[in-house]
Amino acid sequence: MIVLALLFAVLGAFSNALGTAFQRKAASTVARGGGAGLLLALARRPAWAIGIAGVTGAAVFQALALVNGPMAFVQPVFILELPFALLIAVPLLRRRLPAAGWWAIGVVVAGLAVLLAAAAPVGTRDQAAMDRWIPVLALALGAMGAAVVLTRSTSSPLFRAAVLATGAAVGNALTAALMKSATGRLADAGLPAFLTAWQTYGFALTGIAALLLLESALQAGPLVASQPALTIGDAAVSLLLGVVLFEERVRTGWWLLPEAAGALLILWGVLRLTRVVPRLADVVG
Repeated sequence: MIVLALLFAVLGAFSNALGTAFQRKAASTVARGGGAGLLLALARRPAWAIGIAGVTGAAVFQALALVNGPMAFVQPVFILELPFALLIAVPLLRRRLPAAGWWAIGVVVAGLAVLLAAAAPVGTRDQAAMDRWIPVLALALGAMGAAVVLTRSTSSPLFRAAVLATGAAVGNALTAALMKSATGRLADAGLPAFLTAWQTYGFALTGIAALLLLESALQAGPLVASQPALTIGDAAVSLLLGVVLFEERVRTGWWLLPEAAGALLILWGVLRLTRVVPRLADVVG
């Protein structure tokens, strides 16, 4: 099951990266604007259709991964979306990835491998009692709301981008938890149970909120502030929710040392990617 979870998570990260890159490609070929005119113009671009298919496929692959493996294992794998997005978008948009970018991608992948191998998350539950959901929902939604409030008290682009991205990371993790519970009901009891589960509508709403926070973070400041907060925050909060909600387990004791080393490698690689790749925001934004 864990092999299937890994496969579907990697496919989900790749599919989402593919969707992002092709949507960016389509957007670069139409005049700036908004509303229905923009959507109609994009709909006529094959690249945009490929992008939408990629994003849709990513959601399906993520759901399949969460059905087959613990959340604390699946969500960190989506860190690969950033390297995948670069590898797809750089040639697609006729750009060149410098050698330092390749090294940074290698470090991110190595760090993720070390982190997951050391933590070795395990767990088979996909449902949680309401006495677990209520405090999680209160804290997560409160953190997302606090991110918006905090950004109104400062004009610093770095602070605003980092705080909004952290809120988006919390939203992504909460969306994954709700999706895991909803798809678990689908697998166990079929479509009627899925359509009547509150988690189904919950992950749709929190997913939209997380997306809005992410777009706000990308507009508020540089990617060097938002991307690390989003990447590390999503993985860390997902691991915490997996443990708290679904009683998943990770190794502790001396295993915390290689886990910390893996997390630091990921952070270093992401920071390097945001610094060394020319106009990275246009590639993966």
